[in-house]
Order: sequence, then structure tokens, then C-alpha cells
Amino acid sequence: MKNVADKKVLVTGAAMGLGKSFAERAVRERAADVVLWDINEEALKETAAELAALGSSRIHHYVVDVSDRDAIAEAGAAVRAEVGDIDVLINNAGIVRGNGYFWETANRSDIEKTMAINSLAPMYITLEFLPAMVAGTGEARVMTIASSAGLVANPRMSVYAGSKWAALGWSDSVRLELEQSGNSHVKVTTVCPTYINTGMFDGAKGFLFTPILEQDDVVNTSWEEMKKGSALVVLPWTSRLNRAISGLLPLKVRDFYLNTVGVYHSMDEFTGRKK
Repeated sequence: MKNVADKKVLVTGAAMGLGKSFAERAVRERAADVVLWDINEEALKETAAELAALGSSRIHHYVVDVSDRDAIAEAGAAVRAEVGDIDVLINNAGIVRGNGYFWETANRSDIEKTMAINSLAPMYITLEFLPAMVAGTGEARVMTIASSAGLVANPRMSVYAGSKWAALGWSDSVRLELEQSGNSHVKVTTVCPTYINTGMFDGAKGFLFTPILEQDDVVNTSWEEMKKGSALVVLPWTSRLNRAISGLLPLKVRDFYLNTVGVYHSMDEFTGRKK
């Protein structure tokens, strides 16, 4: 896929951060329709207005709580009826909660919310649009923003890490299913970045040779790799190294290495985005 011109693109978590940037890329590449999903109605309307002024793409926005399976189904049906089948799906919505140890979890609903948005939502949302992609003949793409937290364990983010491990395992398995079934016109890309300067991980610290990533760099790389149909995008190179090391070294040696380079203390001062 050279670009998304004349395609129908849907982005979740589209009101701000990475999602907004992905939607902007779609508009600048002259997508026929760009569909925005987010729970923040005010920010969503502002983003929709900004994108409508950028180009000729038709902008559609829907207030959707992607932690709610019924809300996903309702919004999916509305999109199919009002916009049509989606060609490019960007599963971007995500949350992170707390920076304490797991047993210190005060609000247990945070566990359910994290798993619902980071793990289950991409599955349910993709089910709304993937069948039509498979049944069609045109090039189609599904990109899911997972995390480097889905590649290695990390203290003070156990639930988040678990949710991203699930997202990665599911997404890459669907990629294999499409290849195995001969549906090569549909490609699945899973993106695993470290901390990004979107505000979501305010207070988190970079570690050895791994600074906090720039949002534009992540968007540009992910977008280009998605169009190519790349299977897995791990950012930066140190995360690829850590993933390899985790698979090769004995557990105690791995833990010593990741603790020494700072991975295991990167969430010590995490505060998250200020509301």
C-alpha cells in the first residue's frame, strides 16, 4: 500500500496524542473518509474540526467508550451504515493506571478498565471490520498500538504489561491466521514502542540508550511500516535488544541486566497525564 488515498480509515483514541496524529496522516494522504472514535467528546469535536480544515477527506466522529463491548458494537454498526466498510483500522486507544506494586492496587476497577481498553477493545473493534476486509479484494490494514511493556516484564506496571502482552499475542496471531488462510491482501501490524512524550507516561524515565520517544517519530515510523504491511514494529532498537536478551539469558541474569540499565525502575516516578 503506497498511501491511504481514497481509503476509509478508522482511528480509536483519536481526539489527542498518537491517535490525532494518525488521523492527520490519513487526511494528508487524501483518505476518502477518516473516522474518529474517542470517549472525550469535547476534544473529539475540536480534533474533527481541525482535520476537516486540513484537506478533502470526509471526517466522521463518534463518542465511543471502547471499554464497553456493546458500545463498540453499536458504533461499529453505525459506521458501516453511515460510512461503509473500513479499509484501514488503527487500534490506538489505551490507558495506564498507577505506579505502585500490584498488591497496593486501591481501585480494583482499574484492572478491569485497563484490560478492557488495552486488550479486549482491539479484539472487539477488529471483529466489527475485519470480516469485510477478508471478504473484499482491496488492500486492507489493521494496526494495533501495543507496547514494549508487552515484550519484557516491568515492576509497577504489572496490569498494563499484562494487557499489552495480551494485545501483542492476539494481534500477531491474527496476522498468522490471515497468512495461513491465504488472505494476503489484509496485513496486520503490531507496534511496540517504549514511553512516548504524549503525556500519558509523564514521570516515567528513559533508561540506558533509551530516551522518551518523540510522538512524531513513533507516528511516522508506525504509519510507514503499516502501509508496508510489516508484522512487528519495536521502538527503539534497545527494545529489540532487550527482547532478544530476555529470550536468551537465564532469568536471574536477565533481571540483573534490566535492573542495571534502568528498565525495572523506569516507572518509579510515574505520574501520568494530568486531568
